[in-house]
Amino acid sequence: MDLDFTEDQLDFRERVRTWLAENKPRDPRPDDPQGVREFDLAWQRTQWEGGWAGISWPAEYGGRGATLAEQLIWYEEYAAHGLPSIDACFVGQSHAGPTLITRASAEQKSFHLPRILRGEDIWCQGFSEPDAGSDLASLRTKAVVDGDELIVTGQKVWTSFAASADYQELLVRTDDSGTKHKGITWTVCDMHSPGIEVRPIRTMEGGAEFCEVFYDEVRIPLSNVVGGLGNGWSVAMSTLAFERGTAFTASQVHLARIVEDLIDYARDHVGPDRRRPAIADDEIARRLARARADVAALRAMTYVGICRSMQSDTPGPKGSMLKLHYADLHKDVSALAMEIVGPEALRRGADRHEQGWVGNYLHSFSSSIGGGTSEIQRNIIGDRVLGLPR
Repeated sequence: MDLDFTEDQLDFRERVRTWLAENKPRDPRPDDPQGVREFDLAWQRTQWEGGWAGISWPAEYGGRGATLAEQLIWYEEYAAHGLPSIDACFVGQSHAGPTLITRASAEQKSFHLPRILRGEDIWCQGFSEPDAGSDLASLRTKAVVDGDELIVTGQKVWTSFAASADYQELLVRTDDSGTKHKGITWTVCDMHSPGIEVRPIRTMEGGAEFCEVFYDEVRIPLSNVVGGLGNGWSVAMSTLAFERGTAFTASQVHLARIVEDLIDYARDHVGPDRRRPAIADDEIARRLARARADVAALRAMTYVGICRSMQSDTPGPKGSMLKLHYADLHKDVSALAMEIVGPEALRRGADRHEQGWVGNYLHSFSSSIGGGTSEIQRNIIGDRVLGLPR
């Protein structure tokens, strides 16, 4: 395994760095759903026009067709330029798109994939429910086959960007006669269909990207089903594998920058004892060094994962190790920042878009929930990676 970049890869990094510096958005990202929609789709169109959309997608589907090493470079430079790791186009780019590529029909691919890449549609994910989050197989949203349509009734929750979305990757139960993992169907839901109600959820760190979605006899064509009726669990696992793989590389780079910013802050500001720079405290210095080492370990794990993924078209369960380590580290670093900065963190504000210390701390708790809780990740690692008994 060679973790050094080749000359061609270094040249690729320079091209990415130059293009992002010249083309990245200059205006601040809005907070309202419509503003977010217009801003993120405009940036997606810019990437499409520049030849950078769908960095991980095969060229035959309109993507960049980049190698895994090139994808890693793209995500690293993307984050280094201060661009958000998750925006309204994330689900389409990193969840729905890759899932459609691997599991959808030719007709479904030809319609949806170009629209995602060109910045015409936003997607959201309709998986979690009030009583079926970590235990996704317990979902109750029901779909009854009526002729050539599904009639859907139920509720989803924590649906990111649902208020802005055009389409949704939706899991429904079409058969409850067998085990709970069977009888689930993955379908494309038009978010403008009659009978859909979206209610944004205001979170403690100031965001409103999450939503509740209610379905009152919503009709969905059977032609929108991906992978066949009753095969949704298998299709959903493909979706989640992409989420737990390298899709969060940019988030890891953002975390590394937070650690370095915190080290700089500790050098220049008085610590909790109010007598000397924070970094002069041996315990704080030790914890900062540990945070930097843990970030380096996370980066090394990502590189190893990239090398491993070169041998498979679909990310495997070992991606859960990356997600688990990132979630734990994000929370630890954010808590350390609050200890070092102290009350000054409140005076500096909690603006999420400017990476305020308070905003980052509050947001860190979502790392161990979204995309499968840390408890679920440990179960996956124990069962599917280590082979431990259930």
